[in-house]
Amino acid sequence: METLTENYKTSILVDASLKTAYDSICKVNDWWGHIDGPSHQVGDEFVYHPGDIFVNFKVTEMIQDQKIIWHVTDCHLLWLKDIKEWKDTTIAWDLKHVEEGTEIDFEHVGLAPELECYDGCVKGWDQYVKDSLKSLITEGVGKPGK
Repeated sequence: METLTENYKTSILVDASLKTAYDSICKVNDWWGHIDGPSHQVGDEFVYHPGDIFVNFKVTEMIQDQKIIWHVTDCHLLWLKDIKEWKDTTIAWDLKHVEEGTEIDFEHVGLAPELECYDGCVKGWDQYVKDSLKSLITEGVGKPGK
């Protein structure tokens, strides 16, 4: 398999405590939508399933108020030639306290510019992380998909 050059990364700064930011990330339904299953502790498994697609996640690491890792165990992304393109990728959240509040670093490990999904998935992640999650953390209401 070809080595990917870089993963998609983004960061947001929120005027909120580490605890509020961490707890909000775990409330996946409130900022992403279409989630079945728990996402609050190591070993939890949940499914993102808008319409006919799905992505299965397993929570593989959590350090309270610092780090959350989700591993994609399976997926079915109908708009891609390789409908399993996200399988065995990882979503990593790193949180740190800064003077202005909390900085959240997001990385989708395995989502790189060489992949078919990259441009569309970046737009999606930007909307959900930079807009919906940030809104949930700072205003108490996210903007999840339908």
